[in-house]
Order: sequence, then C-alpha cells, then structure tokens
Amino acid sequence: MDIKILVAAHKKYWMPTDDVYMPLHVGAEGKEPLGYTPDNTGDNISAKNPNYCELTGLYWAWKNLDCQYIGLCHYRRYFGRRVHTKDIEKKKGAIFHREDYEKLLQKYDVILPVKRNYYIETVRSQYEHAHYKKDLDEVEKIIAEKYPGYSDAFTRVMNRRKLHILNMFVMKKSLFDEYCTWLFDILFELEKRTDMTGYDTYESRLFGFMSERLFNVWLERQNLKKCEVPVVFLENIDWPKKIAEFLKRKMAGRREI
Repeated sequence: MDIKILVAAHKKYWMPTDDVYMPLHVGAEGKEPLGYTPDNTGDNISAKNPNYCELTGLYWAWKNLDCQYIGLCHYRRYFGRRVHTKDIEKKKGAIFHREDYEKLLQKYDVILPVKRNYYIETVRSQYEHAHYKKDLDEVEKIIAEKYPGYSDAFTRVMNRRKLHILNMFVMKKSLFDEYCTWLFDILFELEKRTDMTGYDTYESRLFGFMSERLFNVWLERQNLKKCEVPVVFLENIDWPKKIAEFLKRKMAGRREI
C-alpha cells in the first residue's frame, strides 16, 4: 500500500526509521533547513505557519503530494499501542509500523486518535473559555453561508463533550483532498473576516485550533468506518498542570477581546 504518514516538525528531533513516515518541515519558509521535506515548495502557504500551525504541511501535501493513503502525526505524537511508562525507548517501540497501518486500512476508512473527554465542558464551552468566542461564532456563520448542510453537524459536535484533537488521521488521499477543499475554503474565509490585532503568539494560532473542531464537524457528515487508536506521547505530560489550567479557564469565564 502506498502510504505516507507526515510527521510535522518545526525543529530537529528523533524520527522513526520505518519508511511509512515522512518527516515534514512545517513553516519552512524563511527558516534554516532541517533536512526534512520542506513545506515551502510548489503551491504552499508555508509563511502562514504562525497562524495555521501544522496545516501549512497539510496544505502542501494536498497540493503537491501524490500517494494512495495519507496521514498526519507530530514529531512528539504518534499512533501506536497504549503504553504506561515514562521510558522514551519503550514509547518509541510502541509506535505503529507500516504493517499496523496496512492491517487497519484494510478494514477501516479512517484512523483517528482516541477522543479527548472534556467531562465538565462541551466542545463549544471549552473553546470559548480557552480561546475567543467571536471566532467560533464567525465560523458557524461561514458554515451556514457556504455549507449549510454541515450546520446541524456543527451544532451536534459543539454540544458534545468529546473531540478528536491534534489533527491526526490516516485516510485515502482522495478523501483527504475532499476534506482539504472544504476546510481551507472555510479557514481562508475566516482569515478574511478576522481582525487579529491584540492576539498573542498563542491565540495567533487561531486556524490550527479551529481546524481541530472543524475536522470533527466534517467527519460527522461522512459515512466512514472509523478506528480510534491511542496516541503515543514521546514527552511526558504534566497532567496536574494541564488540569489546573483547564479549571482556571473554566472559573475565569469566556475570553473576550
């Protein structure tokens, strides 16, 4: 099977040796080469990386890469088997190989990360507490204008408490192309309508954050056989800190600008 799993990276880092993985330098425009495939060749939006994050790599792959199946991981996050260890070598050993993807793709249309559960938040309220409500409201308007058939899907996803995050997936390239056509049409329209004056570096990653939610909206409308797979985090997560930040945002209320 002709599978390319992009590994989005903005700095030099350990990479799997399995040839199914394709290290991709996202935001390569104006940067020193990393020795990975850069996302600033051909038709590209590499210069938009501060706002679009790994999506500059997705755009490049959509416009320039030819393969049968395509996926996205990150230089510190991979699909794999569940492991309970802080040993990085054991974590590396749990990362999927080509044969793992081939077995799953024979049975499923799309491979996805296990959903994150927000428990005390809906997808909508979590976004409104963590980011700017006005941007989510504008995306809802754009979908109603451009893709009204997705409005109900948007509402259903926003009212749930679970979400596929990280923009990670594996699917047929033809299906990926359909998704990108839909996604970037919405995001480019949002970019035209958004005044980001006053956004800090974190909030300037608006289109990357928004795409995680939109990917779930798009999936909601597709009749696909889905497979959820654990994500191997190579670096240890400080869960007490993440939970404390989550609760702090919850208590602080909606963010406005």
